[in-house]
Amino acid sequence: MDTILSMSTQELSRLEIMQRLTQKQMSQKKAGEMLNLGIRQVKRLLRSYRQEGATGLISKQRGRKSNHQMVAEVKQGALNLLKTKYADFGPTLAREHLSESDQLHLSVESVRKIMVEEGLWKARKAKKVTTHQLRERRACFGELVQIDGSPHDWFEGRAEACTLLVFIDDATGRLVELQFVQSESFFTYGQSAQSYFTRTGKPAAFYSDKHSIFRVNLPNAGKGDAVTQFGRAMQELDVQIICANTPQAKGRVERVNQTLQDRLVKEMRLLGISSREAGNAYLPTFIQDFNQRFAEAPRSSVDAHRPLTSHENLSHILTWQEPRTLSKNLTLQFDKVVYQIQTERPTYALRHAEVTVCLDSAQHVAIFYKGKSLPYTIFNKQTHQADVVAAKDVNHAVNVVSLPHKPSPNHPWRRGYPTPLPIQSNVSP
Repeated sequence: MDTILSMSTQELSRLEIMQRLTQKQMSQKKAGEMLNLGIRQVKRLLRSYRQEGATGLISKQRGRKSNHQMVAEVKQGALNLLKTKYADFGPTLAREHLSESDQLHLSVESVRKIMVEEGLWKARKAKKVTTHQLRERRACFGELVQIDGSPHDWFEGRAEACTLLVFIDDATGRLVELQFVQSESFFTYGQSAQSYFTRTGKPAAFYSDKHSIFRVNLPNAGKGDAVTQFGRAMQELDVQIICANTPQAKGRVERVNQTLQDRLVKEMRLLGISSREAGNAYLPTFIQDFNQRFAEAPRSSVDAHRPLTSHENLSHILTWQEPRTLSKNLTLQFDKVVYQIQTERPTYALRHAEVTVCLDSAQHVAIFYKGKSLPYTIFNKQTHQADVVAAKDVNHAVNVVSLPHKPSPNHPWRRGYPTPLPIQSNVSP
């Protein structure tokens, strides 16, 4: 009685070759080349075919459990953690935490398979590919640093939404500075730059978008000679600012923003971080771990960072600076405030003098004349008028507006007042 055998395409090919070898129509060397096997393996298959026929070519593992099958207890333990602790994690990030935090050493594909089977992960649809001109990475570390701000609910409601300033090196993909700030501004970028310069040195150039912090975007700003306060500070420090025409041009920092909105948010959730101060304290640890995982070696071993010189006072350079001309009475106006200069020298010496007003991040004002600070008093403050707010700061400006106080549900005003009792008379009837 004939027996029906189930064979794969590979096994059928081997059967045909073994039949030709048996009939001496082919050499074992030629058979090995066609099957991509060694001569010893060909001899073993031929011996099995002569002893058992076509059955000898069928894999002995068919129908059996894999030798590398995951242990049921390990799979169940991983599944419990994926459904509770790592419910919204991706397979790669979940595998890292299962291995490092829970000592469950699984491959990424094993974790992905478990998550797909349980409906915890769905493969994303491939997006329509848009071709952009490829730009090669810079060769040296510090040659070009891409900077951007990423507004996001970083603490998932445990604290107010804020902005993360991101500095990433173009040559290596290393994060060189991260800082949680209230919003993008000259002072927040100045504080982040000061921290970065002090720790690593000055890069050759910054690569940014066309935010008004980096570029004067007003049509009547002149022939392009006007610079922003951040641009003026970088000119003094000899750091070039390059503005990208499109988000795709600075794709490295745009992509890392998306990665941070996934990884950093979940890492802080696991650690219970619920304030901007605690988040900033954790960022150096996160940067070190991120760079160990994803940073690449530069093509050149030359470090393009330059050390700060002795005359580069960052605390002074990274202040908001505007020129003013003193009046005959030695007064000047800055930010709707009139300042009166106090001096012991003859007043005519400072009349119509050109001075520089410096405002730091703590809103302290200093007035300099030929590099020396001048004492002053506040003469008058004007009434506050409407402010001009950049498009990216509108949400922050609206959120900080104080709303009318809403009484609590148990406030006496909601309960009403008791009806007054009638006045008791002491006169007997």
